[in-house]
Amino acid sequence: MILSDLRDYIKHRHKVALIDLINHFHMDGEALRGMLSKWVSKGKVKKTTLEKGCSTGCCKCDPALTEFYEWVE
Repeated sequence: MILSDLRDYIKHRHKVALIDLINHFHMDGEALRGMLSKWVSKGKVKKTTLEKGCSTGCCKCDPALTEFYEWVE
C-alpha cells in the first residue's frame, strides 16, 4: 500500500476509525499510524479520539476503536 491509497480511502469516507483502516488494508495499527502521521504533518488529516471510550466506564476500549482520522479540505 502507498500513501495515496490511504489518502483516497480517507477522502472517500471523510472520517474513519483506525480499526476500519486496519481491517481494510490488512496492516498493523502502528504501521498505519506511521503512514497517517505523514498526512497529519501536512495538515491534510486530523486525528481525533473519543474521550470517554464507549461510555460503559470499564476503561478497556481498544484504542483502535476510539481513534479516528478525518480528511481536512
